[in-house]
Amino acid sequence: MPETMPKELPVIWLQGAGCTGCSVSVLNSVSPSIKNVIVDEVVPGTHINVRFHPNIMAGSGDAIIKVLDDTQEQDKGGYVLVIEGAVPIAKDGKYCTVGEENGKAVPMVSRVKSLSANAVAVVALGTCASYGGISAASPNPANCRSVSEVLKTEGIATPVVNIPGCAPHPDWFVGTVASILLFGLPTAGDVDENGRPKAFYNSLIHDNCQRRAYYDENKFAKKLGDPGCLYELGCKGPVTYADCATRLWNNGANWCVGSGSPCLGCVEPGFPDMVSPMYEKIVEV
Repeated sequence: MPETMPKELPVIWLQGAGCTGCSVSVLNSVSPSIKNVIVDEVVPGTHINVRFHPNIMAGSGDAIIKVLDDTQEQDKGGYVLVIEGAVPIAKDGKYCTVGEENGKAVPMVSRVKSLSANAVAVVALGTCASYGGISAASPNPANCRSVSEVLKTEGIATPVVNIPGCAPHPDWFVGTVASILLFGLPTAGDVDENGRPKAFYNSLIHDNCQRRAYYDENKFAKKLGDPGCLYELGCKGPVTYADCATRLWNNGANWCVGSGSPCLGCVEPGFPDMVSPMYEKIVEV
């Protein structure tokens, strides 16, 4: 037995309006693996305890809702809230609910407000949680909002770290969590104007793209599959900040442009409405 037990960081993971793709991406983390993240010590002496996650928890029903409520009460100010997906607020939030109280469904927005107010920090995972994303795209009948918008409206001052992406790279999430455990919450200088960690979102896709030389030589692809820069086919690399081109995806196998697709700007606040039509050249205003 170790002389001292590792410090435990409780985590509550809520899912709102989304596709679960953010969870799928993070669960496919390779180095460290998701087992290393949620079972082992992420940093020496600190263990993450994911107490509530709709996809990976074994329990269900009232028993697991009790775990959620107990964590909020017993670890007030000491747990991290991860929110995946946007927050629907139309019709008093009835389009997305999490559990029941007294026989009535509890709106996702109610959970977000109460759990955020008592958390030490909130991680908005994915573009839907960070900025509204596809869930908040026009016409947005459920009136989906980003996590930050909801907290600002309610006057909740809990710090929010945005980890956008549709879906986000697992390294962006795991690296952010490890940084928080090692150094504490990000300071103003650690995040950009959109609340994203500069460690992952500080470089322009266009500057590191493997097809950049084509752009400089005015050699543009006319259709998907052609050699050349994909700018005229709708690539949003010139206005998108992320390290996809150097980090790559699927354990370093490839990335969007490497597989022949234009960058769609999925990490930006305007995605998808402001970057549409996706396969047409950016129109300068």
